[in-house]
Parts: sequence; structure tokens; C-alpha cells
Amino acid sequence: MFEMELPWWEFVARGAIIYAVLLLMVRVAGKRTVGQFTPFDLLVVMLLSESVSNSLSGGDNSVPGGLLIAATLICLNILIAFLTSRSRKAAELIDGIPVLLGRDGKVFEEVVKKNRVAEGDVEQALREQGCDLSEMQCAFLEADGKITILKKK
Repeated sequence: MFEMELPWWEFVARGAIIYAVLLLMVRVAGKRTVGQFTPFDLLVVMLLSESVSNSLSGGDNSVPGGLLIAATLICLNILIAFLTSRSRKAAELIDGIPVLLGRDGKVFEEVVKKNRVAEGDVEQALREQGCDLSEMQCAFLEADGKITILKKK
């Protein structure tokens, strides 16, 4: 239970590799994947965690091995947060940047499709802001996947 089957550094390396690859995969998947979880998205996240669990532990079921992986993942998360808070370039690379989805009452369909935003999501954001399409000054897809609507003055 307390004896690790693998050397300590292998747990750290496995954790770092899986973290980096999953971060890249989530980043490539797009803003909407992260921004609003549907039941399908939740299922994908659960299956992702299950699919990489053996890759993280290398078959080791020891308590120290699990704690070492957890500590590695938390440290990497702290490091990413530190980097993105100190560097605009790092934040843009890791978090992304807002995307203009529409302006002056017109939704840019090509941009919406490119960012895999459902048509209904823009309409829902307009309703949530109590804004008709004709009153919309700008619509943005934020880096976190949320759609922000600015009304005309």
C-alpha cells in the first residue's frame, strides 16, 4: 500500500506529460468545450479522466504514488496560473483571446461556425442580456467560452 512500484520521478514525468497533452487537447477543442458543459461534455470529461488514469499511475496503486501524481498536477496548475497572470502572451496562448461574433446587429456566421458556437447560444446570450439583435453593438466569445453582449447606447 505504501511501497511504490515505480521510481518517484516517473510519476512526476507521467503527470507532467498527461497534463500538457490534455491541456493542449482542451485548448484545440475550442472555447465552447470549456465554457458551457452539456451532459455530453461532462461525459467526455469523465471518460477522459478514466482513459488517462492508468497512464498517470503506470499500474501503481500505492498511496504515495497517487499523492505524488496529485501534487504534480496541482503544482503544474499553480505554475500555469502564475505564468498566465504574469505574461499576456502566455495567457493568450493558454487561455485564448476573445473573438468578435457580431457587430451592429449582425452576427458573423462564418466566425460563429469556425468557433463551433451553436446559433441558439448567441440567441440565448441576447435573451439573457435583454437585448434584441437590432440593439446589439457587439457580441464576443470570451476566452472562457461565455458569450458577452454589448448593447448600443
